[in-house]
Amino acid sequence: MKIIDDYGSQILEAFWTTIQLTIFSAIGALILGVIIAAVRVSPVPVARFLGAAYVTVFRNTPLTLILLFCVFGLYQTLDISLASTSSSTFVIDNNFRLAILGLSVYTASFVCESIRAGINTVHAGQAEAGRSLGLTFLQNLRLIVLPQAFRAVIAPLGSVLIALTKNSTVAAVIGVSEASKLMKEILENEAALFLTAGIFAVGFVILTLPTGLLFGKLAKKFEVAR
Repeated sequence: MKIIDDYGSQILEAFWTTIQLTIFSAIGALILGVIIAAVRVSPVPVARFLGAAYVTVFRNTPLTLILLFCVFGLYQTLDISLASTSSSTFVIDNNFRLAILGLSVYTASFVCESIRAGINTVHAGQAEAGRSLGLTFLQNLRLIVLPQAFRAVIAPLGSVLIALTKNSTVAAVIGVSEASKLMKEILENEAALFLTAGIFAVGFVILTLPTGLLFGKLAKKFEVAR
């Protein structure tokens, strides 16, 4: 197990970076996805069009292109940075945060569609009852519709989170030192293809399997009886 001895600490650091990418991107995608879902079911036609356009564009754009745009478009062309330029780790921090931004805006389109599907499961009479009580669209959405919608889409959101964990490997294209980038470096230096691939495969199973089991149990626990 020479690879474990030589690269053990680096492997743990790489997977910790993957975990951080997943957590921060999931938070950003959830917030943005809820907002876009609200826009997509808005009574304003222009808002619905903009929401649909966002989902269509980002769901059909390769994640690699989105991340490359974040670096070459936002940072190098528009000079928009997300880290302090005076920091000695500016490039590392900036690329890491740009990766979070790219993963968030990409994943938000899938979160939006999952939540919108959950909104469609809520009986229209409940929203009408809210309006009859004088609730505004946003109040109706926040107090009546979304709580029920979330209960209906726990499992799909879990699938989106698992996909996000695996998609975080694409961050390697902009130099983020996560698991897949380290795996590539090890493969270039060591003649142990199957062992190296096996170690990282097990690592990703350890990350994703508990997520699937947890969301599966939560879905059963909070399932809405129809």
